[in-house]
Order: sequence, then C-alpha cells, then structure tokens
Amino acid sequence: MKRIALLGSTGSIGKQALEVVKANSRQFKIVVLTAQNNAEKLIEQAIEFRPDAVVIGCRNSYEMVRSALAPFDIKVHSGMDALNSIVEMDQVDTALIALVGFAGLIPAVNAIKAGKEVALANKESLVVAGELISSMAQEKGVRIIPIDSEHSAIFQCMMGENPQNVEKIFLTASGGPFFGKSIDYLENVTVKQALAHPRWDMGQKISIDSASLMNKGLEVIEAKWLFNLSPDQIEVIIHPESVVHSIVQFIDGSMKAQLGPADMRFPIHFALSYPERLQNQFPRFDFLQHPQLTFLEPDRKTFRSLDLAYYALSKRGNMPCILNAANEAAVDMFLKGQITFLQIPEIIEQCLVDIPYIISPDLEDLNQTNRQTKTHAIHLVNVQFKPV
Repeated sequence: MKRIALLGSTGSIGKQALEVVKANSRQFKIVVLTAQNNAEKLIEQAIEFRPDAVVIGCRNSYEMVRSALAPFDIKVHSGMDALNSIVEMDQVDTALIALVGFAGLIPAVNAIKAGKEVALANKESLVVAGELISSMAQEKGVRIIPIDSEHSAIFQCMMGENPQNVEKIFLTASGGPFFGKSIDYLENVTVKQALAHPRWDMGQKISIDSASLMNKGLEVIEAKWLFNLSPDQIEVIIHPESVVHSIVQFIDGSMKAQLGPADMRFPIHFALSYPERLQNQFPRFDFLQHPQLTFLEPDRKTFRSLDLAYYALSKRGNMPCILNAANEAAVDMFLKGQITFLQIPEIIEQCLVDIPYIISPDLEDLNQTNRQTKTHAIHLVNVQFKPV
C-alpha cells in the first residue's frame, strides 16, 4: 500500500487524484490532504478519505476545519510552515504535489530532502529551481515522476531506453482556445473566452497559460530538468486533437509516441502506480473517433510567451524564476480584469529586463526574486501599462 500526501487536494488535479485513489483503495492510501482556502471541500474530502492529517493554508479557517474533523481523530494544521513541512511525516511514501505556482517549490524541496518519492504536477517547481531540485533528487536517490500529460508521455516513452540515445523530444500543445487567432482578435478577448479550453479540464491559472502558450513554455523548462536535455533538443508542436501527448525521437531516427484520451486521470494513475501498471476502468481511446491527426508549427509572433520561456531557459540563473513570477502576477491581474490578454507577455518581458539577474541563485535568492518580480509586475501595471 502506497501512502500518499496530496498537496492541493481541492484543485482540479487534486480532485482527479482522489478519484484515482478511490478506484484503487487496496493500493493507495491518503495520509495527508492540504488546501489553501477551500475549507468546506477539504473537510468533505477528509471525512471520506480519513487521512492522518490535513493542512488548511488559510489560518482563519483553522477552527472551522478543526471542529468539523474533531470526531474523526484527524490532526489539523494551518499556515504555510505546516503546508511546507507536512510532506516530511514518517507515514508518507509519496508526495503528490498539485499546488499551483511558486507555492509548490518548498514542499517539493522538503519532500526530496526527506527522501520521499515525488509525483509532480507542479511544473513551476522545476521551472523556478530545476537545477537545485534535480541535483538534490539525484543526491538523495529520490524519484520524481511527472504528472503533466506531456512529461508523463516522455517519461513512458523513455522507459527501457538509454537517455544518451535521445536526439529530440516533441512536446505537443493543443493550441488552446485561441489557436489560429490573430493579434487583432486577441486584443479584446475576455477571461471567459480564455478559460474555455477545447480539450482539457484544468484550473484557471493553467487554462490561461494554455491560452497564451506560456504553459508550453514552462513545460519546455520543466522537460530540460526532468530529462537532462538541452533547449535545442526540445521542440513544441501544435496538435489540436490532443491524442498524441508527446514524442521522443532517437539517434537512429526512430520515434516513440504516447497516445490516449485527454484525461488527466491517466497520467495521475501512472505516476502513483509506477513502476507497476495497474488496471483501471477509465474510458478507452477509440481510433475510429479520430480519423485524422494534425501537427502544426506554433505561431510564435502572436503567442510570444513561448519564446520568452526559451529565452529565460537559455539565460538560466534566476531568469526562469523571474519569468514564472511575472507570469503568475500577470495572469492574476488578467483574471481580475486589470489588464488585457496581450499585456501578459508585455509585462513578463519587461520584468525579464528590469529584475536583477543572479547567475547562481540559492533558495533564498529565488524567494526574493519571486517577491520582487511580483511587486514589480503590479507596479508596471499601475504606472506603465494603461489599466483596462
């Protein structure tokens, strides 16, 4: 029985992970659940799955959660310190980190330091601190299993292969809700339009990143550290059907692709089951429903975030942290109606220019860069970019 700490249980990935656990109750047990603000959902999940402990990030909700769970002998903690350290519990075998954004970094680091297996749905951890995390995981002998559908696909395609034989990988992208649209069209798109992803059921932040192609840019950086690749070995291709989740090309020219339904439960199930493959009852893929598969080049001029991510990766240091923090701040302001969709990459680019560059940052440098960048992004909107 694999004992799981699920960080971010009330989000999209978290809820789907609990579906997987519920369908495999003999193989998996939830020992920790965490949420930032959604206390009611956390209580509901805790009563159903009976973990040893829960963490509610918002301290104002602590008493509500504690009172509700008092009859069930479930320990209740609150605050960021508890969220960051809960993965170190002896009862935890695997930390499934489904937190969104920079918040996933410290729990990932602490899980690795504690020798826990990490099932990673938080790409920002490797974007911000990929060099630190990958070296730490290697030193501790900790396995990092990706949950992003694209990286899960690459991981599966490389099973049994010599990593030295990989020539290139292709990360597929659906293109999001604005595939094929012009800059003129994007000038006035609404939040509702940007959130309407044609294929995947995702949270708000990831949906906006998908619409801007920043999600794919972050995945490029993540892939570099997961698979020890150079930037020129990572190519992005648009694949609107979202059937081929990614492809590995080897030095002899042969290729492996991983295919399946656009359903995040599949990579979650694989990550939790690995190195075994457990049977599931999820809907199977039907080739006859997809008689044509399309592959196209991304429109980098219209969707500039992709090239900004490649630039940040080429610079390394704290530049990917600046990219990520500026994007988090810009997406938040877009969701609140404070900026337009096309101002997201403008803010990111300006932050990449303005924030001091650190070639070899430590964790404290990255924390400071994250805070400084987010403050600067807000400042830019107030003084330089015309408010909506």
